[in-house]
Parts: sequence; structure tokens; C-alpha cells
Amino acid sequence: MRTILAGVAALALTTSPATAREAEERPTVEEQISGGGRPVGANWARSPVIAQHGMAATAHPLATQIALDILKAGGNAVDAAIAANAALGLMEPTGNGIGGDLYAIIYDPKTGKLHGINGSGRSPKGQTLGQLLEKLDGADALPPVGPLPVTIPGTVDAWFAMHEKFGKLSMADNLAPTVRYAREGHPIAPVIGMYLDRALRAYSARQEVHPFEFDNARKVWFADGAAPEAGELFKNPDLATTLETIGREGRDAFYDGALTEVMVGYLQEQGSAFTREDFASHTSDWVEPACAEYKDGYELCELPPNGQGFAALQMVNILKNVDLSQWERGSPEALHYMVEAKRLAYADVARFYADTDFAPFPEELLSEEYGRQRFALIDPARATPEFEPGEPKLEGEGDTTYLTVVDGDGLMVSLIQSNYRGMGGGLVAPGTGFMFQDRGELFSLDPAHPNAYEPGKRPFHTIIPAFVKKDGKPYMTLGLMGGGMQPQGHVQILVNIVDYGMNLQEAGDAARFNHDGGRQPTEPLTGSSADPLGTLHVEPGIPAETIAALRAMGHKVKVVDNGIMFGGYQAIARDPETGVLTGATEMRKDGQASGY
Repeated sequence: MRTILAGVAALALTTSPATAREAEERPTVEEQISGGGRPVGANWARSPVIAQHGMAATAHPLATQIALDILKAGGNAVDAAIAANAALGLMEPTGNGIGGDLYAIIYDPKTGKLHGINGSGRSPKGQTLGQLLEKLDGADALPPVGPLPVTIPGTVDAWFAMHEKFGKLSMADNLAPTVRYAREGHPIAPVIGMYLDRALRAYSARQEVHPFEFDNARKVWFADGAAPEAGELFKNPDLATTLETIGREGRDAFYDGALTEVMVGYLQEQGSAFTREDFASHTSDWVEPACAEYKDGYELCELPPNGQGFAALQMVNILKNVDLSQWERGSPEALHYMVEAKRLAYADVARFYADTDFAPFPEELLSEEYGRQRFALIDPARATPEFEPGEPKLEGEGDTTYLTVVDGDGLMVSLIQSNYRGMGGGLVAPGTGFMFQDRGELFSLDPAHPNAYEPGKRPFHTIIPAFVKKDGKPYMTLGLMGGGMQPQGHVQILVNIVDYGMNLQEAGDAARFNHDGGRQPTEPLTGSSADPLGTLHVEPGIPAETIAALRAMGHKVKVVDNGIMFGGYQAIARDPETGVLTGATEMRKDGQASGY
């Protein structure tokens, strides 16, 4: 009896209200108890999702369900991807929206062809670099907020281009679920609630440095003076009206109609050089994906610049020269080679990647021979202090969402969409319900740089969808959102699957690294990088012995435990023989993979 009473007393003590000091000293959940066990697979990853008739993986469970509803209503994977993307613009405004840009890779089973679409927007045609520099008043870079970093929002045009080529349902039907959620409300998801709070604090701080109009944005997302919290119902009736108009009137409702007048008038009031003609003449481009074979029949496929996707292909061509599987996945050797390959590829990104209408891409960068040359520069024992870009023979030269949908016929969509930094540049045209992107911040102001600002030009872009072939057949859609994390994230997922035998979910849940720094596409061409070595950020799952060894090799290593900078992953693999679909989603987000 005495033992039982002691136990009851102890329970009473642990459940009584704690003082502030006791609460501060209390261990976190992770310190009190670790994860449980699993009957199959790694203990730190749940099972991948397996289905047959259709599957979607997005950063929000409601968006995933909308995609499946569209498939069940007779739509295909393109219809469902558009519907899910529209929903994410409402439900995950911290990562994307119709004020931003879109890229996609689509596999068409009817033709056996991969299609790529570049839905990124351009700078004002009537504004020169000299005129922009005058507005910057001595600043050496474009600001992250206000009118100057705004480029034409390309997402809506890309939706209609994809729909015209592949869609089955009407655009009104595809947008209807989001229109309904925007009017009736949806509960804020936990991670998105955290990002909304961060966004409000960030914009408030930036207003002190770069004053800009933010009242319209406050009315949409922060009307009560604070960010909506997890579980709180959120409505955006302005966005509902905008999407309903687009669904009813088509692409021109956004680019050459009454809505255009509202957007252009507002932007000009803020100091932008955009005209209605800039919007009306905007087009998306269908582009050719390129692929690089890694090993065991696996090929990684990416879209060409102005995006950074080819950096992942350069990493693949470097890493195929060493067998990473001879070491453990968390070993210093494996991480060292992967990080150095990333640094080599990104030195070329900073030098050569730009809008190919203005600066042709040197195809030699994707050759296996060039990959061998770059691999030879890696010191297996030490981090190289600085990597220079290569010298090909020139002839003439955060915050994103990724989603994927595959339908029962084998139509596969790999789609990424973003407003760039945070929720965008802070500007919201009256009554529209969406924020303009700040992608133009990634222009260089060095007139000699391929990525230099010019009228009617697309800036260097970070968002990239990916696709994987196996033995020459379509195998997997893949994406991992988050700025410069994306190419190195794509390669880490591929290495996890190919070299270390992980399933789709394990490959995404495994601890990652994010190397940041080194040469940047916004820096001047001449001179050394401001941060040539950069910092290797790793998650807590990387062993302490490995971190110590990497530091001894000369890497500047920092452990980051909140998952924010390591991206947001989704993937769907399709068995080419049975058509069975396997999906995975990101534990670092609110997402869901689901099928039927």
C-alpha cells in the first residue's frame, strides 16, 4: 500500500502546475523519450504509401485530398496537380501562390516523352539596368521586399499551358475546391502556422530597413495583428473571387483583363516599371529536360536554366566517379565527397546559370568527362578552401512548395511553385488575396554577369522539379523544396535510394546536410566569393563522430535541429510492370501522401 501511495504522490507532483523555472528546466519530449520501434524498416521513418489507381503527395493533407478528389471525378494527374497547387496557394501561403512562378516535369505515357515547362516571369521591358540602379540609390543588391524585386507572376499562365496540353476537366472545376475553402475557411496546419508567425516578424523587421506597403497583406493574413495559429479557421474571400474569375474567364483574366489593370495600377503606385503590355505578352516555355545517369540504371532528370536543376546533374556526374556505398551513409567520407561535389557544381551555377534567352548554357558542363575533371579536384582528406568555376568552351557563351501526382494511366507530374523569399515581396494588390513574388532579388547587378538584370529577362531561379528514370523507363517523380537546398537535396535522396537501399520514405526522413555559402549567382564575376568555404549545416541525426571528423577535415560544420533549412520532400514511384504506386512525404512539413 505504501508503494502504491508513493506512486500516486509522485504522479500528483508530476502533473501539478510547474513554476516558470521548473518549466524552463524540464527536459524536452525528445530528451524524456525517443521514438518507438517498427516491425519493418528504419525506426525513424513511417511506411511509404502504396496504392494502385492514383496518388498525390503534397505539403498539406487537404491539398492531397483535393488532388485525389479531382482524380476520382475523372480528371487526370495534370488536373489534380493544378487543383492541389491552387489549394496550397491558399493553405500554404508561406511557400507559394499565384503571385509566384512554376516549373514542372510531366511524363506522358501516350508518347513516352518527358515534357518540361518553365513558368517563370520576367522583369519590366521598359526598365534598364541603369534606371534600376538609380532607384536602388547606391545599394549593391536588390532588396527582398517592395516593388523592385517583383517579376511577372508566371504560375497562372503555366497552369493554362499545362491544361491546354493535357487537361481533361475544366479549369473552373479544377479551381472550385480552393474557391470553396477560401470562402468557407480551413484550419491552419501546425508547421504553416509557425511559418506565418515567422513571416509576420520578418516583414515587420524589413519594413524598418526597406519601407514598403504592407497594409494590404496585413488585411489578408494578419488582420488581428498576429498570425493565425494552428487549428484556427482561416478564410481568404479575395483569393476566392480571383480564382473564380480565372476559372470562368481563363488565362487572360489574369494577364490581359480587369484584374491586370488592378495589379499594374497598384504596382506602378508602389514605384514599379511594369505595364499592362508586360503582363499581356508573358508566356511560359515548354523546355527539354536533360538526364544524367548515376549508377545501376538510375538517371536523374532536371530542367535547364534559368533554374539550378542542372547543378544536380553536375553533382551526379562528379559522384559517379566514387563508390559511396563503401562507407556508411552517415560517415565523414560519404558526406565529404557529396559536399565537395556540391561546392564544385555551385561554383559553375554562380558563373554560368542564367536565362538562356540572354546567356546560352555551356552544354559541356553536363558531360561525363567534365564531371571526371571536376571530381579530380576533390581532396579526399581535406575540404578545399575555395573552388573556382570551370572553363568550358563557350560558343556564344526557404520558401517553396513541391507536389507530385500520378494517375492510373501513368501520367506523372512533378511540380514546384514558389513566391521566393518568405511569402514574397510583401505587396498585395487590393482585393486580389495573393502576394507578388520577389524573385527579381536574384538578379546580379554586375553588367558583365550572365545573370545581370536586363529588361524582359528572367532572373536566376532556385525552384526545380525532378524526375528519375530506371533502366530507361519512367520511375519516380521527386522534389525537395528550399532554395539552394534543392539540387543537393535531390542528390542526397538519389544516393539514399541507390547506394544505401532506402525506401522512398526512409530516403526523405533520413538526416540531411545543407551546404550554404560559396560563390553566388548574384555576386560580381571578378574577385573572390564573400564566403568561399561556406558552412555545412547538418541535422542532429548525423553522428557526433562524423561531425568531429568533418571539422578536422576543414569543414565549417553547424548542427541545426529545427528542420527548417533542410527542405520539404515529396516523391511517387511507379512500378513499370504493375502500375503500383509508392508515395512518400516530408516529416519536416505538414504534408501527406495518399492514394486509392
